[in-house]
Amino acid sequence: MREFLSFACEGDTIAATIDRPQGVPRAALLIVSGGNELRSGAHRGMAMLAQRLAAQGMAVLRFDRRGVGDSTGDNRGFDASGPDIAAALVQLRAACPPGTPIAAFGNCDAASALALHGPFAGIDALVLANPWVIDEAAPAKGDGDDTPLPSAAAIRARYRAKLKDPSEWLRLLRGGVDLGKLARGLLRARSGDVPSALASRLGAAMTRSTIPTQILLAERDRTAIEFEAAWTSHAFAAARANAKLSLHRLDSASHSFAREDDTAWLDQRLIEALTRSP
Repeated sequence: MREFLSFACEGDTIAATIDRPQGVPRAALLIVSGGNELRSGAHRGMAMLAQRLAAQGMAVLRFDRRGVGDSTGDNRGFDASGPDIAAALVQLRAACPPGTPIAAFGNCDAASALALHGPFAGIDALVLANPWVIDEAAPAKGDGDDTPLPSAAAIRARYRAKLKDPSEWLRLLRGGVDLGKLARGLLRARSGDVPSALASRLGAAMTRSTIPTQILLAERDRTAIEFEAAWTSHAFAAARANAKLSLHRLDSASHSFAREDDTAWLDQRLIEALTRSP
């Protein structure tokens, strides 16, 4: 059963949707949308996820952050979304019997928002997919191109994939490659990455986590590659030692876990988080 609701958040109104199971929910999930995405998700992915989990006995609440979709107010980005998440959680708790286990799920910068602004009272577990660790990049200098370069780790992963693709070699021979950009990329690929300020903040936040937290990575997704590079850096040294954190990798390039096998894997991880919550 799907219901639409709205609630207040610091003088603005947040629009939300809750999917309820038949009977009393055995667990509940709060979905936080990434970027400026609507609560339905890309290609209605989050709406379909909520429907699938409701069919398995879960209550699932999704919402539009202030300034996005049907919600009022200014869109101040993921880094200012702590009050929005807290207000949505209050609504989800009110819709469930006392003691119902509640997990929260976010992809990309929504995952980062959950890690940065938690712990939220009443959340028993977190599922953080492809957390965003990239600061607003300063333009690269030297050849007039003001396009920010990805990290060295992301460039190396991209070039490895290109070297395996015969069409890329043919494109190079035909002059279809920007040699200036290629040279910049090769130089960057040889360098080491310094963790971003956001990565350092996330590392500190994850170090403090006291609830079960799954980190899900679609291994060939650029955002996941950037996180993996940060995860192995000194910024996450203490977080890696936190027994509450677990890292799970999927051989996929789909940022939103859109393929059928990816979707099944994501559902499994979420159900595990919900059923293992106290």
